[in-house]
Amino acid sequence: MEVFNLFHGETAPCEGMPPGMHQRERALGELLGGSRLGMSVYDLEPGEKTWPYHYELADEEWLLVVAGEPTLREPAGERRLRAGDVVCFPVGPEGAHQLRNDTQERARVALLSTVAAGVDATVYPDSGKAQLRGEGTHLRWRTGPVLDYWDGEA
Repeated sequence: MEVFNLFHGETAPCEGMPPGMHQRERALGELLGGSRLGMSVYDLEPGEKTWPYHYELADEEWLLVVAGEPTLREPAGERRLRAGDVVCFPVGPEGAHQLRNDTQERARVALLSTVAAGVDATVYPDSGKAQLRGEGTHLRWRTGPVLDYWDGEA
């Protein structure tokens, strides 16, 4: 069995991230042989953010602050977290979240999530988009008015 140390394990630069977003991560699910839970470790340098503000439609996520004091943005507002804090992001809009590092020290967080059966559905409220990923499918679109079920069908 593989072992990853939350305090000292190596992370790697994220490719294709825009300036100001998280730059280092390590996905642990496959590394450690997981199939029902996923976990990634993120290092946020001062001034960096993680992923865009978003919520999941199929996966519950849990955040563990390993080091530093990242700022959590959530539907209720913003708050500073500290090492040892744990937060659960439920499925749906009430679980929306984003992290940023407003301090002068690196922050390290671990994000655990359930792994839906081959499907990842995410909504990004700030930019009005949604994403659906699954076996052989990766769709990203602008959200808008809900269409009638029969719209466009013969």
